[in-house]
Amino acid sequence: MSGRSERPETRHAAWARAEAVAARGRSPLARGTYHVLRFLAEALAVAYVSFEVVGRDRLPASGPFIISPVHRSNVDFSLPALMMRRRVRWMAKDSIYVGGPLDRFLYAMGAFPVNRSGLDREALLIAEAVLARGEPLVMFPEGRRKAGQMVEDLYDGPAFMACRQRVPIVPVGIGGSDKAMPIGSRFLRPRKIVVLVGEPIYPDVPVEGRVGRGVVRDLTAQLRDAIQALYDEAQQLAS
Repeated sequence: MSGRSERPETRHAAWARAEAVAARGRSPLARGTYHVLRFLAEALAVAYVSFEVVGRDRLPASGPFIISPVHRSNVDFSLPALMMRRRVRWMAKDSIYVGGPLDRFLYAMGAFPVNRSGLDREALLIAEAVLARGEPLVMFPEGRRKAGQMVEDLYDGPAFMACRQRVPIVPVGIGGSDKAMPIGSRFLRPRKIVVLVGEPIYPDVPVEGRVGRGVVRDLTAQLRDAIQALYDEAQQLAS
Protein backbone atom coordinates (compact mmCIF):
# COMPACT_ATOMS: atom_id res chain seq x y z
CA MET A 1 0.00 0.00 0.00
CA SER A 2 2.91 2.33 -0.56
CA GLY A 3 1.37 3.86 -3.67
CA ARG A 4 -1.37 6.46 -3.77
CA SER A 5 -4.22 6.51 -6.28
CA GLU A 6 -4.29 9.45 -8.67
CA ARG A 7 -8.01 9.19 -9.23
CA PRO A 8 -10.22 11.43 -7.11
CA GLU A 9 -12.35 9.52 -4.62
CA THR A 10 -15.61 10.40 -2.98
CA ARG A 11 -15.56 10.80 0.78
CA HIS A 12 -17.58 7.58 1.08
CA ALA A 13 -15.13 5.56 -1.04
CA ALA A 14 -12.11 7.01 0.77
CA TRP A 15 -13.65 6.22 4.17
CA ALA A 16 -14.47 2.65 3.09
CA ARG A 17 -10.86 2.21 2.01
CA ALA A 18 -9.59 3.63 5.31
CA GLU A 19 -11.89 1.36 7.31
CA ALA A 20 -10.61 -1.66 5.39
CA VAL A 21 -7.00 -0.77 6.25
CA ALA A 22 -7.90 -0.04 9.89
CA ALA A 23 -9.47 -3.49 10.18
CA ARG A 24 -6.36 -5.37 9.01
CA GLY A 25 -4.34 -7.49 11.38
CA ARG A 26 -7.34 -8.58 13.46
CA SER A 27 -7.36 -12.30 12.74
CA PRO A 28 -6.94 -14.66 15.73
CA LEU A 29 -3.44 -15.53 14.50
CA ALA A 30 -2.47 -11.87 14.16
CA ARG A 31 -3.86 -10.97 17.59
CA GLY A 32 -2.13 -13.94 19.19
CA THR A 33 1.18 -13.04 17.53
CA TYR A 34 0.91 -9.45 18.75
CA HIS A 35 0.26 -10.38 22.37
CA VAL A 36 2.96 -13.06 22.50
CA LEU A 37 5.57 -10.71 21.04
CA ARG A 38 4.42 -7.87 23.29
CA PHE A 39 4.81 -10.09 26.36
CA LEU A 40 8.29 -11.22 25.29
CA ALA A 41 9.38 -7.67 24.45
CA GLU A 42 8.21 -6.38 27.83
CA ALA A 43 10.01 -9.18 29.68
CA LEU A 44 13.20 -8.49 27.72
CA ALA A 45 12.92 -4.74 28.32
CA VAL A 46 12.48 -5.22 32.08
CA ALA A 47 15.48 -7.55 32.24
CA TYR A 48 17.80 -5.70 29.87
CA VAL A 49 17.09 -1.99 30.39
CA SER A 50 15.19 -2.00 33.72
CA PHE A 51 12.11 -0.81 31.82
CA GLU A 52 9.48 0.77 34.07
CA VAL A 53 6.04 2.29 33.48
CA VAL A 54 4.82 4.88 35.99
CA GLY A 55 1.17 5.96 35.96
CA ARG A 56 -0.17 3.00 33.99
CA ASP A 57 -3.48 3.37 35.87
CA ARG A 58 -4.03 6.71 34.10
CA LEU A 59 -4.55 4.97 30.76
CA PRO A 60 -8.23 4.66 29.80
CA ALA A 61 -9.34 1.05 30.31
CA SER A 62 -11.55 1.09 27.24
CA GLY A 63 -12.51 3.19 24.26
CA PRO A 64 -10.36 5.16 21.82
CA PHE A 65 -7.68 7.63 22.82
CA ILE A 66 -4.46 9.10 21.45
CA ILE A 67 -1.08 8.36 23.02
CA SER A 68 1.34 11.27 22.49
CA PRO A 69 4.89 10.57 23.69
CA VAL A 70 8.05 12.64 23.54
CA HIS A 71 10.42 11.32 20.85
CA ARG A 72 14.17 11.15 21.53
CA SER A 73 15.16 7.67 20.33
CA ASN A 74 14.34 5.08 17.68
CA VAL A 75 13.26 2.72 20.45
CA ASP A 76 10.43 5.09 21.47
CA PHE A 77 8.01 3.77 18.84
CA SER A 78 7.87 0.37 20.56
CA LEU A 79 7.35 1.62 24.12
CA PRO A 80 3.63 2.53 23.95
CA ALA A 81 2.88 -1.13 23.13
CA LEU A 82 4.65 -2.13 26.36
CA MET A 83 2.59 0.32 28.41
CA MET A 84 -0.64 -1.62 28.09
CA ARG A 85 -2.08 -4.99 27.11
CA ARG A 86 -4.51 -3.56 24.57
CA ARG A 87 -3.16 -3.51 21.02
CA VAL A 88 -2.02 -0.02 20.06
CA ARG A 89 -2.03 1.34 16.51
CA TRP A 90 0.68 3.48 14.96
CA MET A 91 1.92 4.85 11.66
CA ALA A 92 4.94 3.38 9.86
CA LYS A 93 6.68 4.90 6.82
CA ASP A 94 5.14 3.50 3.66
CA SER A 95 8.51 2.61 2.10
CA ILE A 96 8.79 -0.49 4.32
CA TYR A 97 5.52 -1.88 2.93
CA VAL A 98 6.71 -4.10 0.11
CA GLY A 99 3.93 -6.68 0.06
CA GLY A 100 3.66 -10.26 1.26
CA PRO A 101 4.47 -11.56 4.77
CA LEU A 102 6.19 -8.37 5.93
CA ASP A 103 3.07 -6.30 5.29
CA ARG A 104 0.90 -8.83 7.11
CA PHE A 105 3.29 -8.78 10.06
CA LEU A 106 3.27 -4.97 10.23
CA TYR A 107 -0.53 -4.87 10.22
CA ALA A 108 -0.60 -7.57 12.91
CA MET A 109 1.69 -5.36 15.02
CA GLY A 110 -0.84 -2.52 14.71
CA ALA A 111 1.00 -0.47 12.09
CA PHE A 112 -0.42 1.17 9.01
CA PRO A 113 1.45 3.11 6.29
CA VAL A 114 2.04 6.84 6.09
CA ASN A 115 3.86 8.89 3.46
CA ARG A 116 6.09 11.20 5.52
CA SER A 117 7.13 13.42 2.62
CA GLY A 118 4.06 15.61 3.08
CA LEU A 119 0.51 15.70 4.39
CA ASP A 120 -0.85 12.19 3.90
CA ARG A 121 -4.62 12.60 3.98
CA GLU A 122 -5.16 8.89 3.44
CA ALA A 123 -3.14 8.00 6.54
CA LEU A 124 -5.07 10.60 8.57
CA LEU A 125 -8.32 9.05 7.40
CA ILE A 126 -7.07 5.62 8.45
CA ALA A 127 -6.18 7.12 11.84
CA GLU A 128 -9.75 8.39 12.14
CA ALA A 129 -11.06 4.94 11.27
CA VAL A 130 -8.80 3.39 13.91
CA LEU A 131 -10.23 5.70 16.58
CA ALA A 132 -13.77 5.09 15.30
CA ARG A 133 -13.13 1.38 15.90
CA GLY A 134 -12.38 2.18 19.56
CA GLU A 135 -8.64 1.50 19.44
CA PRO A 136 -5.73 3.42 21.01
CA LEU A 137 -3.61 5.34 18.48
CA VAL A 138 0.01 6.49 18.90
CA MET A 139 0.83 9.92 17.42
CA PHE A 140 4.20 11.55 18.09
CA PRO A 141 3.42 15.29 18.22
CA GLU A 142 7.05 16.22 17.48
CA GLY A 143 6.74 14.31 14.21
CA ARG A 144 10.25 13.00 13.91
CA ARG A 145 12.87 12.14 16.50
CA LYS A 146 14.32 15.25 18.14
CA ALA A 147 17.27 16.00 20.43
CA GLY A 148 17.59 18.17 23.50
CA GLN A 149 15.74 18.90 26.71
CA MET A 150 13.00 21.12 25.30
CA VAL A 151 9.71 19.91 23.84
CA GLU A 152 8.73 22.44 21.20
CA ASP A 153 7.45 22.95 17.66
CA LEU A 154 4.70 20.37 18.02
CA TYR A 155 2.47 19.50 15.10
CA ASP A 156 -1.26 20.03 15.52
CA GLY A 157 -2.03 16.52 14.24
CA PRO A 158 -2.78 14.81 17.58
CA ALA A 159 -4.82 17.77 18.85
CA PHE A 160 -6.72 18.00 15.57
CA MET A 161 -7.50 14.29 15.63
CA ALA A 162 -8.56 14.42 19.30
CA CYS A 163 -10.88 17.35 18.62
CA ARG A 164 -12.31 15.84 15.45
CA GLN A 165 -12.98 12.45 17.04
CA ARG A 166 -13.81 13.82 20.52
CA VAL A 167 -11.27 11.54 22.22
CA PRO A 168 -8.70 12.25 24.96
CA ILE A 169 -4.96 12.61 24.47
CA VAL A 170 -2.65 10.86 26.92
CA PRO A 171 0.70 12.73 27.15
CA VAL A 172 3.72 10.52 27.81
CA GLY A 173 7.24 11.34 28.96
CA ILE A 174 10.08 8.93 28.23
CA GLY A 175 13.31 9.12 30.19
CA GLY A 176 16.52 7.28 29.36
CA SER A 177 15.69 6.07 25.86
CA ASP A 178 18.14 8.59 24.37
CA LYS A 179 20.90 6.95 26.41
CA ALA A 180 19.73 3.39 25.74
CA MET A 181 19.65 4.01 22.01
CA PRO A 182 21.13 7.42 21.11
CA ILE A 183 21.03 8.96 17.66
CA GLY A 184 23.34 7.00 15.38
CA SER A 185 23.26 3.84 17.49
CA ARG A 186 22.09 0.60 15.89
CA PHE A 187 21.83 -1.41 19.09
CA LEU A 188 20.03 -1.02 22.41
CA ARG A 189 22.29 -0.39 25.40
CA PRO A 190 21.49 -1.57 28.96
CA ARG A 191 20.32 1.79 30.30
CA LYS A 192 17.22 2.33 32.43
CA ILE A 193 14.13 3.54 30.55
CA VAL A 194 11.16 5.05 32.39
CA VAL A 195 7.84 5.74 30.70
CA LEU A 196 5.74 8.26 32.64
CA VAL A 197 2.04 8.36 31.74
CA GLY A 198 0.21 11.64 32.26
CA GLU A 199 -3.43 12.39 32.95
CA PRO A 200 -5.66 12.23 29.86
CA ILE A 201 -6.42 15.61 28.32
CA TYR A 202 -9.98 15.91 27.07
CA PRO A 203 -10.58 18.41 24.26
CA ASP A 204 -13.00 21.19 25.18
CA VAL A 205 -15.19 20.93 22.09
CA PRO A 206 -18.93 20.67 21.41
CA VAL A 207 -20.43 17.23 20.86
CA GLU A 208 -21.03 18.01 17.20
CA GLY A 209 -19.97 20.58 14.64
CA ARG A 210 -16.70 21.97 13.35
CA VAL A 211 -13.80 22.78 15.62
CA GLY A 212 -11.94 26.06 15.17
CA ARG A 213 -8.19 26.23 14.59
CA GLY A 214 -7.78 28.22 17.78
CA VAL A 215 -9.18 25.35 19.84
CA VAL A 216 -6.77 22.91 18.19
CA ARG A 217 -3.80 25.22 18.77
CA ASP A 218 -4.77 25.72 22.42
CA LEU A 219 -4.95 21.95 22.89
CA THR A 220 -1.52 21.56 21.25
CA ALA A 221 -0.09 24.14 23.67
CA GLN A 222 -1.66 22.31 26.61
CA LEU A 223 -0.22 19.04 25.31
CA ARG A 224 3.24 20.59 24.93
CA ASP A 225 3.27 21.78 28.55
CA ALA A 226 2.12 18.36 29.80
CA ILE A 227 4.72 16.44 27.77
CA GLN A 228 7.51 18.81 28.87
CA ALA A 229 6.68 18.30 32.55
CA LEU A 230 6.45 14.53 32.12
CA TYR A 231 9.68 14.39 30.11
CA ASP A 232 11.55 16.35 32.76
CA GLU A 233 10.29 14.03 35.52
CA ALA A 234 10.89 10.86 33.50
CA GLN A 235 14.51 11.86 32.92
CA GLN A 236 15.01 12.29 36.64
CA LEU A 237 13.44 8.91 37.36
CA ALA A 238 15.67 7.23 34.77
CA SER A 239 18.90 8.82 35.99
